[in-house]
Amino acid sequence: MDTTDLDPLLLDPTRLSIVSLLAATHWAEFGWVRDAVTMSDSALSKQITNLTKHGYVEVEKGYVGKRPRTWLNLTDSGRRALQGHIEALQRIAAQSQQTGETYAPSSPKPD
Repeated sequence: MDTTDLDPLLLDPTRLSIVSLLAATHWAEFGWVRDAVTMSDSALSKQITNLTKHGYVEVEKGYVGKRPRTWLNLTDSGRRALQGHIEALQRIAAQSQQTGETYAPSSPKPD
């Protein structure tokens, strides 16, 4: 089974959830992402820093009125990484399904 196309960064379910959520949005507000993936501010911030360092997410800071806000966006690189990762997962699932369907046990199931 070939797993070379899996993105190591997206093997973590938390980062995969964040990237998948951002793929369906354009410039999502940090608080909304935090609530959607049910994380604390500090935990989400740490994951966003990691994703930003790898070029998957971009961050914009600004104000709404006098209140500071942070917005997050999935980069084109992040979208490609997510798409490639999903395709690799689908291939793994399809290969495993195909292998399972061709399985013929050499002895009957024990009682």
